Amino acid sequence: MAIVEFALVLPILMLIVVAMLDFGRALNYWADTTHLSAEGARFAAVDRIPDGTSLQTYLREHADSGELRGDVASDSVPDPVEVCVTSEGDDVGDPVEVSVSTTYHWISLLGIDAPTTITGRSTMRRERVADNVDDGCE
Repeated sequence: MAIVEFALVLPILMLIVVAMLDFGRALNYWADTTHLSAEGARFAAVDRIPDGTSLQTYLREHADSGELRGDVASDSVPDPVEVCVTSEGDDVGDPVEVSVSTTYHWISLLGIDAPTTITGRSTMRRERVADNVDDGCE
């Protein structure tokens, strides 16, 4: 009798476990995009790019997972993050916004593809005149 009950409950239990793992991955990617946008806004506010490349390239290269960096292709995150820098001016005190976004494809258990855009966005005021950080998306 216990084996029959277990056989009835196991598919539901596995469905719940898979859904929790998928949600946890999406939440991790959201936290990573939020962290990258905050770091990028800080670098843009002080007009500093650590590696000497563009700020967009630097942030993409410093994503936590290979999927977000574009090193590893997966069904969940087929494209690397897109990093956009937008400012209203280059003078001290002008706001600069950095957004980091990607598209997350949930595990499809019913054959339905429902992608979700995960975006982290941060805004800070410039502390220095912008000479190094350029607006744009990569």
